[in-house]
Amino acid sequence: MNTIIELWSLLYYLIVQGFGLVLAALAAVIFLYVILRKLHSPLTTGLLVAFFGGAMLFFWFPIGVPKNLEYPFGITTYGPAEGPTLPLKNVFAFFGNLERFLRIVDIARDPNDIPPPITRTEPATVYIELTAREVISEIAPGVLFNYWTFDDRVPGPFLRVREGDTLVLTLKNDPSSLHHHSIDLHAVTGPGGGAVATMVEPGETKTLTFKALNPGLYVYHCAEPNVANHMTHGMYGLILVEPEGGLPPVDKEFYVMQGEFYTTGKLGRSGLQVFDAMSMLDGKPQYVVWNGRVGGLAQHMQAATGQTVRMFVGNGGVNLVSSFHVIGEIFDRVYPEAAIGSEPHTNVQSTLVPAGGATIVEFGLEVPGRYVLVDHALARLDRGAWGLLTVSGEPNPSIFEGEIGPGGEH
Repeated sequence: MNTIIELWSLLYYLIVQGFGLVLAALAAVIFLYVILRKLHSPLTTGLLVAFFGGAMLFFWFPIGVPKNLEYPFGITTYGPAEGPTLPLKNVFAFFGNLERFLRIVDIARDPNDIPPPITRTEPATVYIELTAREVISEIAPGVLFNYWTFDDRVPGPFLRVREGDTLVLTLKNDPSSLHHHSIDLHAVTGPGGGAVATMVEPGETKTLTFKALNPGLYVYHCAEPNVANHMTHGMYGLILVEPEGGLPPVDKEFYVMQGEFYTTGKLGRSGLQVFDAMSMLDGKPQYVVWNGRVGGLAQHMQAATGQTVRMFVGNGGVNLVSSFHVIGEIFDRVYPEAAIGSEPHTNVQSTLVPAGGATIVEFGLEVPGRYVLVDHALARLDRGAWGLLTVSGEPNPSIFEGEIGPGGEH
C-alpha cells in the first residue's frame, strides 16, 4: 500500500509538471474546435483550428519542447555541462525499481561519528573506501526522498588524515544506483579535485591517489554533472587534514553539516517527493537541514559543564550561505573558513559558512542546559535548520541564574 501511495505522488507531479503544458494545449484545441464547430462550417473550423494550433506551437516549441527526453521538460541552462534535469529513462527506471532501493530508517549521520585525533608524528599512506548508493529515507516525518549518498548517510563519512599523508581513495558505485557518481575533494591539488579520475558507472569501482598538502577542513562532494543536482540529493561530506602538530586537545568533537533539499511538493507535503530542478535554479529550497534531515541533530549531542567542545561545521549548499550560531554560547575560537594555518578569531557570536565551505568553532561549557544550533537566517528554522546540544552539570549561578521556562531559545 505504501508503495502505491509513493508511486502516485511521483506520477502526479510527473504528469502535472512534465506534461502540464501538453495537456493544457490539447484541452485548448479541443475547446476551440467545439466552439468553432457550432459557429462555422467544417472547412472554416478546420482552417481556424489549424491557424490557432499552429500559432500556439510556434510560441510554445522554442521554450517548451525538450532537446532530449528529460524531466522536468522545458528547462534551459547555460552551465559548462549537463543541466539539473534527469534523463526520462532514469525516471521510469526509478518507478520500476522502487522496491529494490535500500530503505534507510534514519539518514542522518551521527554527529559523534568522527575518527579520533591523529597521534602519529610521520606521514603515512591512508586507504579510504567509499560507496555511492541511492537510497530512500525521510527528510521529515512522512516526507520521503530519493537520497544519493556516500556510505548510506548524509553527510558522508568524516575523513581524517594528516598533513603530508598519501591517500589512496577507492570509490565504488553500488549496482543499484541509476546514475554515474564521482568525488571531488577540496583537499586535492589536481584536476577536478579528483572527480575526473573517479567517475564511476553503477557497479563500477575506481581508485584515486593524492597527497594532502594543505592542512584545513575541506568539503568533498559528488562532481558528476549536474554537480548541484548530485549535491542537493545529499552527496557531500568533510575531510580534515590535521596540521603536523595536530589540533589543540578538546573533550568533545562533533560533525555538523548543513544542506538544502528541493522537492516539487511544498514544505511538509507527505509521500515520496520528486526533486525540483527549477526550485534549485531559483535558490528556493523547501528544506534546509542539519545532517541530512529535519531533526538530524535533535539527539546524540551531549556534553558536560567544564568540558570544551569543537564543532567541525560544513555547508553542502548549493545556494545558501550559513550564519552558524549556538544560542546561549559564544565561540571562544573560530577558524574562519576552516583556515587552520592562521590565528583563530576569538569571542565570536556567529560565523559564516559559505556554500561548499567549512569552519571550525571551539568553546567551553560553563552552564548546564539545552543549546540550540541554528543558521541565524532564522526563517530557515521552520525549514528544519536547527539542532540541539544538551549540557549536563551543576547550576552555576555566578554566571547564569534564572527560572528556566519553556521556549525562549529564539
